[in-house]
Amino acid sequence: MGIVETRNLVFEYIRRDEDGNAEGVTRAIDGVTLDIKKGQFIAILGGNGSGKSTLAKHINAILYPTEGAVYVNGKDTSAPENLWDVRQEAGMVFQNPDNQIIANVVEEDVGFGPENMGVPTNEIWERVEEALNAVGMKAYRKHSPNRLSGGQKQRVAIAGVLAMHPKCIIMDEPTAMLDPEGRYEVIRAARALNQVENVTIILITHYMNEVVFADQVYVMDHGHVAMRGTPREIFSKVDELKKLRLDVPQPTLLAHELQKKGLKLPKGILDRKELIGSLKSAMEDSVKKQNVASRAGNKAIDHEKKNADLQEALILDHVNYVYSTGTSEEIHALTDVSLTINKGEFIGLIGHTGSGKSTFVQHLNGIIKATSGHVYYKGQDIYDKSYNLKELRSHVGLVFQYPEHQLFEETVFKDVCFGPKNLGLTDKEVALRAFEALKAVNLPDEYFYVSPFELSGGQKRRVAIAGVLAMKPDILILDEPTAGLDPQGRDEILDLVKRLREEQNITVILVSHSMEDVANYVDRILVLEHGSILMDGSPKEVFQNVDELERIGLRAPEVTYIMRDLKNEGYDVDSGITTVDEAVHEILSAEGRIN
Repeated sequence: MGIVETRNLVFEYIRRDEDGNAEGVTRAIDGVTLDIKKGQFIAILGGNGSGKSTLAKHINAILYPTEGAVYVNGKDTSAPENLWDVRQEAGMVFQNPDNQIIANVVEEDVGFGPENMGVPTNEIWERVEEALNAVGMKAYRKHSPNRLSGGQKQRVAIAGVLAMHPKCIIMDEPTAMLDPEGRYEVIRAARALNQVENVTIILITHYMNEVVFADQVYVMDHGHVAMRGTPREIFSKVDELKKLRLDVPQPTLLAHELQKKGLKLPKGILDRKELIGSLKSAMEDSVKKQNVASRAGNKAIDHEKKNADLQEALILDHVNYVYSTGTSEEIHALTDVSLTINKGEFIGLIGHTGSGKSTFVQHLNGIIKATSGHVYYKGQDIYDKSYNLKELRSHVGLVFQYPEHQLFEETVFKDVCFGPKNLGLTDKEVALRAFEALKAVNLPDEYFYVSPFELSGGQKRRVAIAGVLAMKPDILILDEPTAGLDPQGRDEILDLVKRLREEQNITVILVSHSMEDVANYVDRILVLEHGSILMDGSPKEVFQNVDELERIGLRAPEVTYIMRDLKNEGYDVDSGITTVDEAVHEILSAEGRIN
């Protein structure tokens, strides 16, 4: 028997109406049988609603089987007498570390679990030291968790589980809210625990590049295991994964697209090193290295087009913002920010966790007022006493991170009506705007009069965006709009925003931790570092500064690293490529297939 075993596991949710009466049953897990061995690194993938998180909660005895059984180290999780043993041996790390960290000092938080288990005091401190060493956080043991970055907080959360001496750690989307450096820190810590401490790791993620080194990958769909195999076996099936709302690592996708164009590459390429080696062999078998300069004006995709007729929409003039001014907790969140945002631009705002992104965007529609400096909308100072901030917010719409938390009405339609109704419009005008907005986000008619809380994650995002669109904004700000969505849901939302921008000529500001998403969609990137604008340029201009981005906890898209590596190998290619489509064209051109 393995460390974790499920036998024909079935789990059903009972759906209830607003009065608490049962109105139906949803089968979230449907006959899942797993046998995970001690010391394995297991990845579980699946689209939203596939059942992967429900499965994870069974391993930690948060949920109990409707049918079948789950065993952790031989113990039946449904037996009440096994509850604490199961939770000690199979620790859980959730998506948001703030929901797990409860103490005011790191070392006290890590010691909380062992203390509740009745571990002697001397042994608690030994475990705390051991756990913090294992995740690389010993130097922060006396720090307040509130002062840590997202990646550091998540490593503290892992240490808190590790101090309980589990044999297995289940990590449910542990990097979904983190910047690129934070994601790297957490996955590196998980791998070290697996390889050095022989802790079994079960990782649930939507980031495909995080699982390329796993021993086994399970892909879930509608509550059952649709695919299982090694990462190479799973990622060789690109088209099948897309049907399951998933994608593949960028090196794998680039290889797949090049294969479709006739380049002879092996299937199942997993990482940059493999791809570069295979590309060198393939390209050396064909026409060598053509001059990129002769092709520079003939790109298949051009993200760097400039609008020759720019109109100023927003101007920030020496904006500063300080939290808790004059106290020991004083934080300079924005420092001397001056820039112009033009009508019709698609801007990506990136920066590490705590760089000031959310503070920045809340200045744009007056939610936060600058400590000093000015913000101008269409030439008017929004801090002027006579300025109507309510009207400003109808022009500058902000969709918060996890926008479904903005939904509150009893039906989707009423929720979307809320904003325009507050503008004092007639009932007819309000209804018309709501219908137009819901149609614009492609929400089917049958969902208009259901509760927004019955919708999927992606559908809720659409409703939240529709609620802002119904105000007819000139500027649409989206703060991490795809966080927690599966790859297909992510693409649907971003494609929707791109279409709205093109059709309605609105300015879009996208806050994101995904460098790939930013590269694929935006025209201009703003890089924030400690509340200041560090870079402002096109994707190509910004992502060429790889070393500087890494210094501040960011990265370039993986495809940019691939092109840089090819350039360093002596191939005459443009090292500033930022998307897979561009890379396909550039590599085939260099290989002699496109003149």
